[in-house]
Amino acid sequence: MKKRVVITGLGTITPVGNDVSSFWQSLKEGKSGVGPITYFDTTGFDSKIAAQVKDFDPAVFGISHKEARRTAQFVQFSIAAAKQAMESSGLQMDNEDRTRMGVLIGSGIGSLHTIEEEHKVLLNKGPSRLSPFLIPMLIVNEASGMVAIVHGLKGPNSCVATACASGSHAIGEAYRTILYGDADIMLTGGTESCIVPTAVGGFCALRALSTRNDDPKKASRPFDGQRDGFVMAEGCGLVVLEELEHALSRNAEIIAEIKGFGMSCDAYHITAPDPEGAGAAQAMSGALKDAGMNPEEISYINAHGTSTKMNDKIETLSMKKTFGEYSKKVMISSTKSVTGHLLGAAGGVEFVACCLAIKDGVIPPTINYENPDPDCDLDYVPNTARKINVEACMSNSLGFGGHNASLIVKKFKK
Repeated sequence: MKKRVVITGLGTITPVGNDVSSFWQSLKEGKSGVGPITYFDTTGFDSKIAAQVKDFDPAVFGISHKEARRTAQFVQFSIAAAKQAMESSGLQMDNEDRTRMGVLIGSGIGSLHTIEEEHKVLLNKGPSRLSPFLIPMLIVNEASGMVAIVHGLKGPNSCVATACASGSHAIGEAYRTILYGDADIMLTGGTESCIVPTAVGGFCALRALSTRNDDPKKASRPFDGQRDGFVMAEGCGLVVLEELEHALSRNAEIIAEIKGFGMSCDAYHITAPDPEGAGAAQAMSGALKDAGMNPEEISYINAHGTSTKMNDKIETLSMKKTFGEYSKKVMISSTKSVTGHLLGAAGGVEFVACCLAIKDGVIPPTINYENPDPDCDLDYVPNTARKINVEACMSNSLGFGGHNASLIVKKFKK
């Protein structure tokens, strides 16, 4: 029989809260985390806004000042979210076989900040002055590696880098790792921190970012007819996945059950989505098939919903292809309207939101939805959260390169 995999722990660092409770409250209330960029001088940049993590103190999460200096921020975020997730899971580590506990954390970019700063050193002072921590600070797998070191987790350990689908792919592959019997517990999700000149400038060159600089909190407006691009964000979302029998044996509090994972590739363009929406629809259909569920069993879809002209239009089309007539009834929202787009961390943070929607019976809204777009004509839960019984959620992530990932999480029933 197919193993069952449940969620027993959650952890988040986000632009709207550095713990799960404050993050969830902000989503429900529709409080935007977007504001002017303060990390660097934005003179000359078309987009001058982002959703930065606020008041993050590494020491609160056990990271000393010395360790913080040699640990990239995307890794610090993962250590902090992992601490929260592990504590909320109630795991008693002295009772666990750590060779059966693994880590799989996705990140789209790693530490561009480290590359920028050390490249200045190289040009101005020469190669002999480069930091010995340059390489370990910038590579994306250090998030998984450091979390494992902190908690002594000796089981399967890997990372995923599929642009904005990284977090969702990581959760899907961690889920499969447990299904295959290679681990009993996986700490998984996504992390990102790259609000730096090179990244912002690069996305500006692509004309992908919103330039609503005079009204930042209204800038991220998925599915709205006046959307003009996404808003860069940073943070981390991690979950503890656990094989059901293992969770039951320790009387763990089960938040929800992960039921399905589907993935595909558009094989169309390096940045643009397939105009027919076939790839995203294939990933959603694959997740439903893996879960053994019908479209009508999905209560809520947390859409990728970036607030770009093409993504929202094509994702809407792909949901129509997958869900047929039911697409007009299923509730859909983009929490990126509140958090901004966390890139490789988006799938992890949004999966946490789906777990909380099931736990609390609340659908978070799509804020800033004010001007209906004829191409985006579904129920996007505009502006106000809805209190309703949530049986099952789908979370979608679509990444540059044509990467698509869909996850299904369901209310746990024995």
